[in-house]
Amino acid sequence: MMSQYPQRIAEAVLVRFIDYRDRFQTITARAQRLFEQADWHGIQQAVGERIDLYEINSQQAADAIIAEIGEQVYDAGLWHDAKQAYIRLIWRRTDGELAETFYNSLYCKVFKHRQIDNEHMFIRSTMEGKEIHSGDQIYRVYTLERGLVAMLSQLLDDYAFAIPWENKRRDLRNLASYVRKNLPEELDARQVGTVEVVRSRFFRNKGAYIVGRVHFGERQWPFVLPVLHNEQGAVYVDTAITDENEVSIVFSFTRSYFMVDVNVPSEFIRFLHSLIPGKSLAELYSSIGFYKQGKAEFYRAFMDHLELSADQFVVAPGIKGMVMTVFTLPSYPIVFKVIKDRFSSSKHVTRKTVKEKYQLVKRHDRVGRMADTQEFTNFVFPRERFNQALLGELQEVAGSSIVVDQHSVTIRHLWTERRMEPLNIYVDKALAGHDEYALFHAINEFGKAIKQLAAANIFAGDMLFKNFGVTRHGRVVFYDYDEIMYITECNFRRIPEPIYPEQELSGEPWYSVGPNDVFPEEFSILTACNPTVRKIFNELHGDLLDVGFWHQMQEQVRRGDIVDVFPYRKVRRFSR
Repeated sequence: MMSQYPQRIAEAVLVRFIDYRDRFQTITARAQRLFEQADWHGIQQAVGERIDLYEINSQQAADAIIAEIGEQVYDAGLWHDAKQAYIRLIWRRTDGELAETFYNSLYCKVFKHRQIDNEHMFIRSTMEGKEIHSGDQIYRVYTLERGLVAMLSQLLDDYAFAIPWENKRRDLRNLASYVRKNLPEELDARQVGTVEVVRSRFFRNKGAYIVGRVHFGERQWPFVLPVLHNEQGAVYVDTAITDENEVSIVFSFTRSYFMVDVNVPSEFIRFLHSLIPGKSLAELYSSIGFYKQGKAEFYRAFMDHLELSADQFVVAPGIKGMVMTVFTLPSYPIVFKVIKDRFSSSKHVTRKTVKEKYQLVKRHDRVGRMADTQEFTNFVFPRERFNQALLGELQEVAGSSIVVDQHSVTIRHLWTERRMEPLNIYVDKALAGHDEYALFHAINEFGKAIKQLAAANIFAGDMLFKNFGVTRHGRVVFYDYDEIMYITECNFRRIPEPIYPEQELSGEPWYSVGPNDVFPEEFSILTACNPTVRKIFNELHGDLLDVGFWHQMQEQVRRGDIVDVFPYRKVRRFSR
């Protein structure tokens, strides 16, 4: 009887995985119809529904397997054999790596994230390097045999929607003009070999994106064509993005996941990686909605990096947080965030609240201004990579989350996040180096970040510079989530005039303050660090100090308006 359990476990996991994939693809398939109907709230709801789907399905699957197998399910030896049976079942699937990760999720739920090793689960993928011959054509191929305009016209016909192009002739003229202006000088359109375009359109918020690459012999040129809905029943090509850095921003870790039809994930990701090699496989999997696979790929890549490096973990640069302790590995662009055991008295949050805030960010539209995170339980690090100073600090401020033995440091719960330069450090460097452009850009980005978050119904709460980072592309991003709120939950108020002079001189407020009260006039303290910083901020974003701006934002959100926040600059947009 016992010998039947491994096969039963493997078959039960696969049945649940197939159900998850079917539901995932069903939700994804709604994206085009929602885009064509300009149902922006529907698209955002579908993205959140798809994120929740994984956790719901995997938990239900784990519960069902426990109920079916009974107490024997906790025999780790069974799962060693179940893994081998499962490999045989999924070997011919075109989404084998996703199937492995789903198996891992169930295993971790059954064993409460203990007994984690490659004998019983897929720490290492068996699909690595496997060639999949599915017959699935990921991209269409175009040539310029009939000329540039004819090729572009065919492309727009192939990627047409159920609603018409607003003005196809104008779009063709804009695209052709862009291509002629942006081809390298030593080449012309006749020398381009092929144009390869991903068959599936990418949907996110109010945009649809056509993604591909142009070949110049040995060289290639990535491109993205954003298509927008005019909300009057037609669509148009808004711009063309061809710079690799700008294409990378479209797939940024600060934005919501794309809705895109994917049959063979590994091949799809391989193609995307050829367009933007600066993006890790983890980031690319996450960008198209497979965020659990992104987590698995991150872990494998990080373990590989540890094998090939020798530097020590250190406290992350910046002012220490009141809720999180943060450390990093200098040679790897990631920070690790651990909840402290005790918070500052000024922080009215609990451990449970912090976890809920991070989950909110995962599901919410991040509008390019909040960093995505991955959550881990029982993350094991090699002990020799921690010096005693860092280890001592972790044990002092987050001792309940740290387990140390001779060979390892295990952190019971943490988040990983892309490392950025803290905005306060960036501003200080710009001031010290008299770099007026960098200072102006940073303060402008800071204000824009706050406004774009507000338009997405997010109030950052603690808006000090130390809680924002600057990406390698120069964008300012918020990354401290313990005090975020929906702006519709905030009570924005003006500071009442004091009745007596003594009240104004008092160190305590002379007026009542409710738990959700916010006084925008107090935001002036954000730029109190330097008169030059204050001057720039007040000129560019002084409206953030006015309660009227926040009331206007609240009204906009309550009306259901979704503001256009696209991953490219307005100056890039074509003339209409």
